[in-house]
Amino acid sequence: FQSFQNVGKEKKFVFLSKKIEPSSVLETAPLCDGLKQELAWSKFSGPTFTESYCWPPVAWGCDVVAISHQGNDPLLYIPPVLTLLQLESGYLALRNMSGVALILCPGWKKAQLVFDLLKTYKRGCRRLHPKLIILGQNKEAASQVKIQNCDVVVTTPYNLLRLLEHNTGLLCRLCHLVLDEVEVLFSDTTEQVFSILDCYKKTAVKVQGILPHQIIAVGTQWNKHITPLIKEIMNDPHIVITVIEEAAICGNVQQVVQPCMSSDRTAELLKILDFTQRNNQKVLIFTDSVTEVEMIHKALKNNSVVSLKKHKESKCNAKCVLERWRKMHSSGTPAVLVLTDDCLQSLGITDATCVIHFSFPSPGVFGQRLQSMSDSFCTGIKDSASDLENTKAKSVILLTENSSFLAPGILHYLQRAEVEIPEELYDLHAKVLESEEEEKSSRPLCASLKAFGICRNKAECPDRHQINLSIDMAQKITDEMIETPERVTILPLLIVHATNYFGRIIKKQNDQYTVLAKEMNDYFKVPGHRISVNTLEKSVFYGLHEGAICHRVQVVETPAKDEENVSKVTVEYIDEGRTSQVNSDQLLQLPAEFQSLPPQAVEIIVCSVKPIDNEVEWNPKVTDHINHKIKGKLHQAKVVHTLGKTVWVDPMVGVTNLATLKLWINDYNIRSEILSTGLGTKNPHHVGEIEKLCRQITVLDHAKSLE
Repeated sequence: FQSFQNVGKEKKFVFLSKKIEPSSVLETAPLCDGLKQELAWSKFSGPTFTESYCWPPVAWGCDVVAISHQGNDPLLYIPPVLTLLQLESGYLALRNMSGVALILCPGWKKAQLVFDLLKTYKRGCRRLHPKLIILGQNKEAASQVKIQNCDVVVTTPYNLLRLLEHNTGLLCRLCHLVLDEVEVLFSDTTEQVFSILDCYKKTAVKVQGILPHQIIAVGTQWNKHITPLIKEIMNDPHIVITVIEEAAICGNVQQVVQPCMSSDRTAELLKILDFTQRNNQKVLIFTDSVTEVEMIHKALKNNSVVSLKKHKESKCNAKCVLERWRKMHSSGTPAVLVLTDDCLQSLGITDATCVIHFSFPSPGVFGQRLQSMSDSFCTGIKDSASDLENTKAKSVILLTENSSFLAPGILHYLQRAEVEIPEELYDLHAKVLESEEEEKSSRPLCASLKAFGICRNKAECPDRHQINLSIDMAQKITDEMIETPERVTILPLLIVHATNYFGRIIKKQNDQYTVLAKEMNDYFKVPGHRISVNTLEKSVFYGLHEGAICHRVQVVETPAKDEENVSKVTVEYIDEGRTSQVNSDQLLQLPAEFQSLPPQAVEIIVCSVKPIDNEVEWNPKVTDHINHKIKGKLHQAKVVHTLGKTVWVDPMVGVTNLATLKLWINDYNIRSEILSTGLGTKNPHHVGEIEKLCRQITVLDHAKSLE
């Protein structure tokens, strides 16, 4: 079942496996009164288009799969699930008459967001007790978790499996299972999610008929593992999809990629039409120019293929073209219409059975073209990509040497649709990625690559992943700073996260910055030496007095003046690495003798440790622990690599100076401290990946010398 709903002037698409009457007004939405009040107080502007279709079946207790551009928003399911948990009559078999909702999130960050929302909206519910469970790998942590009085548990697949090793009772009370960002869960934690679903299924069988059971899966993209979820685990779910491209995958649209030279497109088109004519299809041939429409129409006529044409310069109106196209099909003649994308909306076609992309589709128009076949989307779930028995719709993409710019977006889509992809598309994709990486050459080096030796998504990452000598080697750590790489003394002053800091490398004897800092403080103690700056310039060094300490700073940004005509400027503390906003009148002229020493701040990265569970960011618990442990304290470290002003160290240990005995003793190893939290794990490939990265310097230096 498909429908187009009028929302203002815009028609919005929704694909439904069963008819749902949308609930588009908050006052009449199927939510408890307390929640409606709480949503209204929080200036909630919904229900959105997708929420209007999702909330009713969730509130009825039905299984639901929802795919939408809004599919990563927890409000798609939180209000109706909380409403269900208020209905005591549904949970009479439970001793405390309270069912449990389990929300599985793809990582600790999303789990924290969901938990915060639950804390906000629980004010609109009676006796709601949500709990966030993020466990380390320490076994005792899981055994200490108490969930007896919880109504909603928020966690991740890895954390749930660790919990279930010590406490299987959660699944016995489980009534509502939510898979948040289902496509991410299935792509990143496939094995873990199916293991959980297997446990859930076995437990549900034991208490069948005693407790209600509901599974809700929401996301932004269709994933091949949703099919077995629907067929083997769910109970006749409502499928709600508001993204046309995703509905096409679910609706079993056959996607074909036909490589050819640009000059051979017409010949390939005739071959495709020969097949469609034998099957009496309703065919649309899309292109992006009036000239090509005329050229194709003429070529078809010359090859005895009857066709219609429509573009913005056509004399025949949309209604006339549409009637003639449908009459051709009803009379048994293959219906072929050649058109430009800008005509599709006026035609309003939804019953085509074959779309041919004569011009390679951009991600924006691809969905619009597929929408013209939406009446032919199958509502039954296919078993695999090769299951074409019930395929009613077909999309054929002509791939030429000129398609490279648009290739990446379509490639990712076709991979998810499990389409046979020609090598030519992979080659175009690789060239585009190479070109995009070159365009990022002025961007900073990827922080994830530096911190962990890997970037999970180079295509989406805005930063570069290759050495740029002009940036990375513009400022270097001097040899004087690292006299003995096997043992340097480090003072971390800014903690970015658990393994990334900014600070100074300290020389135990005759440290230049220590001398400079004393001289600056003595100088600026004299009131007459504190001379304000009239005109600020970027990249110039200034003095900044904070309490009893004077810093060297550099202006990074100069925004507009405030109401009191005082500029707030962003400055970088060049000997610490941190940035801050200060009033422009706080900046002082810095004498030349205090500018000769290069900036002392360096970036420090501790190697060979990373977050557990394939997380891409450190849990704040780890960062807070390390921040408290190391900030402003002396450490000794072994330098394994340097690049510009970045130094990689392994190990890095906290030290205490026993002055009377003239000894330094090790207090702790930072890597061991992180591992002891249970939220970090070893990263044995980190140093090797940094070595590989730094080898580019030799290659680039050689190429430069040849030039």
